Amino acid sequence: MPLLDHPIIVISVSDDTRAALAASLHAFDVEIVTCATFLEAEDRALKSLYCGILVDLPSIVKAKGEEKIVACSLTGFFPTLRVRVMGTMLIPMTMPGAAKQENSLNDFINRACYNFTARQLRAHHRHVIGISVATRFAESETRAFTLDISWGGAFIVDFNPERFSIGDELTVFFQEPGCEITATVCWKQSWGLRHAPGIGVHFREITPCLSEFLLRLLKHAKDHDRDRLVA
Repeated sequence: MPLLDHPIIVISVSDDTRAALAASLHAFDVEIVTCATFLEAEDRALKSLYCGILVDLPSIVKAKGEEKIVACSLTGFFPTLRVRVMGTMLIPMTMPGAAKQENSLNDFINRACYNFTARQLRAHHRHVIGISVATRFAESETRAFTLDISWGGAFIVDFNPERFSIGDELTVFFQEPGCEITATVCWKQSWGLRHAPGIGVHFREITPCLSEFLLRLLKHAKDHDRDRLVA
């Protein structure tokens, strides 16, 4: 049985280096996905769950423009081991201002990736905006508000999130534009901890009414509001 439940993304612009990085992971019995560019890796991470990134440092250093922005976002989102390849050896390397990383490939796999909850990249940027909503679930309607919202979904503050299960469908009514949509519960935060209780929901559809409202509210069109960090 593989050590990790989900793959690691291997990134290098060099075919030989990418092959060397992939070969170094064979001994760990982990699933890998190789990518020649950061944009390719981003596209993969938008569609599936991953638990880490193994990348050669020169690929990050040489990245320009959009590639640089995506490299910054990916390495800030997933556990990352930046290395320099010397023959068959991987030398862990750090960058000024970069987050702390493990000192070896073994620690990266067995600690950083193993303890990380595999995630899929968020397609749209979250905006910290509170708006009044009402949720309807199991024949019960509750007044609520958003803690943040995006083109893809929202975090809705709810003081009894335990009543929801991941995958549940509910109706969300937006007070200001006066429209409602169907949403799916993707995750939840319990009451009683040091954060707002509630549910993270994914919008099943974007109606014309909601689309017009989000465009005014977020000030960015859907296709130009990707969830990327600034490099």
